[in-house]
Amino acid sequence: MPLNAVRWNPENQDEIACTSSQSDKVFLFDIGYVSSAPTEILQKGKSKFPTLYSESRKSLTDIAFTSDDKSRIFASGLDGAVYMWDRRSSKTHCLELVAPPESQFNTVKLSVDNRTVFGATKNGTIHVWDIRGGRASAAFQSHNEVQQLSSVKVSTLLGKIASLKEQSNIVSSPILSIDFNPSCPYQLAFHLDDGWSGVLNVNNLSVTHLHCPPPAWLESTDLVLQKQLRKPTWLPTSSIYAVGSSSYDGIYVLDFHPDTSSACHVDYKEETRGLEENQPVENKLVPLSQRVLSCAAHPLSHTIIAGTQYSSLLMLSQKHESTRNLES
Repeated sequence: MPLNAVRWNPENQDEIACTSSQSDKVFLFDIGYVSSAPTEILQKGKSKFPTLYSESRKSLTDIAFTSDDKSRIFASGLDGAVYMWDRRSSKTHCLELVAPPESQFNTVKLSVDNRTVFGATKNGTIHVWDIRGGRASAAFQSHNEVQQLSSVKVSTLLGKIASLKEQSNIVSSPILSIDFNPSCPYQLAFHLDDGWSGVLNVNNLSVTHLHCPPPAWLESTDLVLQKQLRKPTWLPTSSIYAVGSSSYDGIYVLDFHPDTSSACHVDYKEETRGLEENQPVENKLVPLSQRVLSCAAHPLSHTIIAGTQYSSLLMLSQKHESTRNLES
């Protein structure tokens, strides 16, 4: 059974959760024990659309923990909903964040304040729910169902970038991953099936940054590899985004710094390059020996672990130069 998502519980360092595209359950493991058996299994209860889909559409694709409460877990599904479990009350889901039935969610993320849930789909749409409840949220329509607060199609936002529209034929592409910048809480990075990466400003729902590498077919890339789910990562500081290339054996290290000095900013001016005193890191393609599918960053440094097509783990770390004191 392939594992599509593995997440560490930020409130319990001994607990991890995982799910598979071949299952509608969330499996929790206590890594403090040497055992292959899960310590807890969470499953979907009665859903709004219980009989509409085949078994493959009932599976879960991603997991998100809240950072302020170790008992709540969210998981995105291919059946048009994101599910929430409160482990204090039940092993079946207690809340269903609904979207149009045709939605198939690839990934889910919570805002830094744990008040808003973002889910991204195969049809290139990002859906948003407010989970605060009460009078502050008009989204709650029943005790266990939450209607979406808003939604936005990424291709529509890209079409509003004049310089991009002049150069590219913009088509809708599945969203493989979304993730919040730990250095800037309003920046939500997205990575598309066609290899493009960008940043959505969640305050005004506009695309502020974009990286558009050459399409994989130009390099005669294996289509099977091209369709693999790629999972990028933010570095813990510096607003740097690392993502495996869909065309080359390597990893892109992208400057997604919030202001227009970033080379990926949609308002970046090439002629101003070098004029600022503190220039951010430039975009780079770091060549590697294998095709990278997933990345994770060390929480305290800029070291990146990359998972490859051949099940290898590659470590990338910046070189540090030391200055010797000649008088000592």
